[in-house]
Amino acid sequence: MRWEELSSDQFPAAVKQCEGVCLVALSVIERHGHHLPLGTDMYEGRELLKRAAALEPALIFPDHILTQIPEARHCPGTISIDGDLILRLLDNVCREIARNGLKKIVLVNAHGGNRNLLAFFNELQLYGPRDYVIYVTHPYTNTRGALEVPWEPASDGHAGPGETSMMLAIRPDLVARQQIPSDDESKAREHLQALKAVGVQTGIWWYADYPTHYAGDARPATAEIGEQLLDAAAQQLAQAIKAIKADTETRRLLDEFYAGSQQQ
Repeated sequence: MRWEELSSDQFPAAVKQCEGVCLVALSVIERHGHHLPLGTDMYEGRELLKRAAALEPALIFPDHILTQIPEARHCPGTISIDGDLILRLLDNVCREIARNGLKKIVLVNAHGGNRNLLAFFNELQLYGPRDYVIYVTHPYTNTRGALEVPWEPASDGHAGPGETSMMLAIRPDLVARQQIPSDDESKAREHLQALKAVGVQTGIWWYADYPTHYAGDARPATAEIGEQLLDAAAQQLAQAIKAIKADTETRRLLDEFYAGSQQQ
């Protein structure tokens, strides 16, 4: 069930049917090489949640595209929001979801750059008591290596064969296969290799390797593999939803933690 498709009268019953679980796909609008649309992460996140909720009922929040992407500010069409506003907005969104009766909020990462953002946001939940629980999941990361694919795993990456395959399954009309480069554009430039070799990272690390936001040879992509990738990720997410519905320990531990932290 999609939040925006319900009437206000239908909403309370939907919350009960989903056992108070809401899925939020956190995507972004950014360049995906020459051949994929700016909204690739949004389309993939939307499709993933639809397939997972069909397996294990959950309410699907409208597309949330305002997340982390400063590394693509040089690319036309990118929507890059200030970092402090991203955190405030996500917190506000979660509070609104909970206010509407959904006390188990699942933040589903649909953009690789959100990994650090979500880890930090989850830690921020410990600063004060809440009547809801935030769960974070990375279904693509957990399933990519489990399938046999017609490319070397090391050759996959941003706008690479995995994402291109999923878009061929979801919106083939938006995939410009003829624009996929046949040269070595997808290979890392390694401009900061000396720093990387000694464990040093800077804020420009992604641009230093992939200035055109293309990593991985997308040419072997197929719609059939895309369907398999989406189904595998949806099954993993559905299992997570089921476990989250059964979870009572997180709430108990959070309440215990909050009570102890307020006595300091």
